[in-house]
Amino acid sequence: MQIRIGMNQKEESDKFMSKTTKRIWNIVTGIIAGLVALMVVFIWVLPMIGMELFLIQSGSMEPDYPTGSIVYVTKVEATELKVNDVITFNLGSGTKATHRIIDIVPDETNPNILRFKTKGDANEHEDHSLVESHNIVGRVLFHIPYMGYVVNYIQHPPGTYVSIAVVSLVLLMMFLPDLIIKKEKV
Repeated sequence: MQIRIGMNQKEESDKFMSKTTKRIWNIVTGIIAGLVALMVVFIWVLPMIGMELFLIQSGSMEPDYPTGSIVYVTKVEATELKVNDVITFNLGSGTKATHRIIDIVPDETNPNILRFKTKGDANEHEDHSLVESHNIVGRVLFHIPYMGYVVNYIQHPPGTYVSIAVVSLVLLMMFLPDLIIKKEKV
C-alpha cells in the first residue's frame, strides 16, 4: 500500500493553471461587466436624474465636441448663463442645436429678458438669430466623444438585440467558471 503525502508535479501544475486561468477570467469578465455598468449609468441612469442626452450630428462644434459625441445637458436659468457656456437650444420644429454663447444681449425695453448670441466653434460666423431664453434646453455639463454612435446603435434593432445578447453573454461568462469547474476540496 502506497500513501501519497504530496501532489505530483502534474497535479500541482493543473491546480496552478486552473487558479490562474480562473483569476484571469474573473479579471476580464469584471472589466467587461464594469464597462457595461458604466454604459448603463451613462445611457439610462443619468437621464433618470434629470440630465438630457443629445447627439452631436454635425461638425459645427469640433474639435471639442466631435460629430457622434453625446452631450449631457442640465436645465439652467437663463440668468445663470455666461459667455463661453455651451448650451443646447431649440431651433424650432423639433430641431435642437448645441453651440457656444459668444455674447449676452439684454432686451432694449426690458433688461430682465435675455437673448444669447451663439456660434459653433468650427463655424466662421455667428448664428443668424439670437437665442431666446425660453428656447434654451440647458447647459452642457460634459460630453463623451463618439458615444452617440453606440447609443444610436443600441436604441434601434438589430443593435438592441445585440446589446441584450452581449449583456447576457457577460453574465454567463461571469458565472461559467463556477458551473464548469468543480470547487477544489481543501
